[in-house]
Formats: sequence, C-alpha cells, structure tokens
Amino acid sequence: MLTDAKLRALKPKDKLYRVTDAAGLVVEVPVSGGLRWRFRYRFNGIPKMLSLGTYPSISLAQARARRDAARAQVANGIDPSASRQEAKRERALALAPVHTFRSVAELWMVRQDVAEATASKSRWIFNTFLYPDLGDRPIKEITGRDLLETLRKVEGKDMLETAKRAKIKAGQVFRFAIIEGFADVDPTTSLRGALKAPKVKHHAAIVDPHKVGELLRAIDGFSGQYVTLCALRFAPLVFVRPGELRQAEWSEFDLDAAVWRIPGGRMKMKAAHIVPLSKQAVAILRELQGFTGHGRFVFPSIRSASRPMSENTINAALRRLGYTGDEMTGHGFRSLAATRLNEMGWNADAIERQLAHAESNKVRDAYTHAAQYLKERTRMMQAWADYLDALKAGGKVVAFKSQAGSAA
Repeated sequence: MLTDAKLRALKPKDKLYRVTDAAGLVVEVPVSGGLRWRFRYRFNGIPKMLSLGTYPSISLAQARARRDAARAQVANGIDPSASRQEAKRERALALAPVHTFRSVAELWMVRQDVAEATASKSRWIFNTFLYPDLGDRPIKEITGRDLLETLRKVEGKDMLETAKRAKIKAGQVFRFAIIEGFADVDPTTSLRGALKAPKVKHHAAIVDPHKVGELLRAIDGFSGQYVTLCALRFAPLVFVRPGELRQAEWSEFDLDAAVWRIPGGRMKMKAAHIVPLSKQAVAILRELQGFTGHGRFVFPSIRSASRPMSENTINAALRRLGYTGDEMTGHGFRSLAATRLNEMGWNADAIERQLAHAESNKVRDAYTHAAQYLKERTRMMQAWADYLDALKAGGKVVAFKSQAGSAA
C-alpha cells in the first residue's frame, strides 16, 4: 500500500515505471518526472487504464476515492473511460456557439439509452443521408422544404423505408432541439404524407409444420462450420433476435439451471431478459462448450474468437441450405414461434414476454421483473422443443396446446 512518504520518495528512472497501491490503483512515474495516478481495470475482458490526475494535486485519499467510483462503474457494466469521453463530448456540444443539425444530433445520440445495434443504424442514417445536406446548417434555419428535398433524394434511390426512417430520426432531433432551446419548430410535422409509403415487408418465415420439419432436417444436414451449425440448431429453440443470438456470451448462461440471462444492455428494449432453456438447447450448448467455452462468445466469428459471429452468418447459411431471403431468415424463427405458439393456445402474454415484446411506452413497467410468467414460459419452451423434434422426425404431428397455468 502506498503512503505519502513512499510517494514523495519515488524518483524518475531511465524508463517509465508504475507502483501499485491496491484494487487497480497505481502511480505512474514518467522519465520526465512527476507522479500520475492511473486506474487499471478490465472491461469486457479487455485491459484498460484510466487517468485519475497527478500527485500531489490529487492526494492519495482523493485518488482512492476516484478509483472506487470508477470500480463502481465497472461493476455496473459501465466503461469509465468511455463514460468520461461521452461526458466531455456532451459538454463540448452543449457549449457549441452555433447549434448545427449535426451538433444537436450528436448530442441527442449521446443521451439515448438504446442498444448498440440501434445506435449504429442511427449513425448510418445521419452520416449517409442527413449530414451531407443538413449537418453543418444551423438547426434553427432548417425548414420543412429543406428537409423534404433531402428526403426526396433518398426516395429517388427507391429507398422508401430508409427515407421514412430518416424523417423519423430528423424529427427526434428537432424535438430534442426544441426541448433544449436550440430550435423553435419541428419541420417534420409539415411533411405528413409528403413521402411515398413503403410497402410493408415482414421477415420471411416458414410456419407450415411440414415445411418446418423439412427445414429442421436440412439444418441437421448442414455441412459448413460447426459453430454455425450449432447456431442454426439453437436459434429455433430460443427464438431470440438475431443480434441477441450471435452476441451471446458464456457468462450469461447457467446450464445447470437451464437458463440464459441476457443483460439489458444487449436487448432492443434495454431490459434484462430471461430465456428458459429446454433440454435440447442445453445439450447443444454443452456440446459446443468444448469448442468455444474457453472464450467470451458462444458463437464467435470464424476469423477472430474475440468477436461475435457476423450478422450475415445465419442468413448466409440458410441460403446455402437452399432457402431464399423470401422464404426464411434468421429473424423468421421468431415469427415461426410466435405464429405456432399462439395457434396452439399458449398464453399470449407469456409468448410476448418470451419474445421480449412490449409497447414502447410501457417497456419499463412490462419488464420490471424479468421473470414474469417464468414457470409457464419454462414449460412452453420445453414443449416447443419437443414439438420441433416431432416435426423433424416427420410423420403425423399433433399440435400441443396449453392453458395458462396448466402443465404443457
């Protein structure tokens, strides 16, 4: 443990060196002299270091307090380095002399509590379609006509759904700007009906029982990468969103208890989610554990175990099996389960909880307790896995049914 006497005795050497205090706190002694506090920690398995100031401007007691605060962030799933950078960025944007559409949009994104995949899509829409025309213009000066001309360019590329989403994102930024005092009007309100309506396109899914059986048999015959085969076999049993599947981490699973706990940070609705695991799902994971269990991700990338499987892997595997994008997608396993489970009489609320669905304005209430309907969902997930096995085996399959609270 460091003391003030020990700190005063530290002198520069031929190269930089560090002296440890405790719980990740170190003092760094550079060749040029002076003492710098550092907090060493790991976040998502990656070693990192956070600057905590210099000694004696920051005393030993103050450095330990700052270390403790940073450790608390790590314990709560927050990277203190990233948090500090976001705070600096937010302060700089808030103090910008002229509030441009770009600066306000960037500030809005910093304050959003959304999954990284959602944030990435927002950045893509802003960078690709909105910033080129509007990014550097003062947000107060942008009119409905200006925005419409920008959106019409997107529309002209036959990207109707993207144009619609760009309008929604722009509206969110303008409304945020009004709240913060950066703008007075939301020009998107004058554009209602101005854009062509995109055709509604649902995720392709196979729901006919006999065709589902054919699909499952085809999956068992997949001759590609073993990890991809396991992901294909696992997906129908849990029917989570593709991003939640491919980013699954071994630390989230308790195979003895047959449960998968997905943290809120990885969920679309930002609420923790519980997935009861059937015996079949556990068997797949136990078999796969010998191959990828030493790493972080259950389904790692072929190129690097430090990254999750690519978002295109499942769909590419389905194409390899002969299923087109109009027939079946990775997201289609959710539609398959939702359709059949509802038709078979399972409690609609239990199905919705298992799909992690909720109305946007009721998300927090709906997921206050991640274990809602857990007993029924556990029965449902095992019955569903048994049903899929029967379909895969072929022959006549009797649809299983359940009443709320009854055994499946």
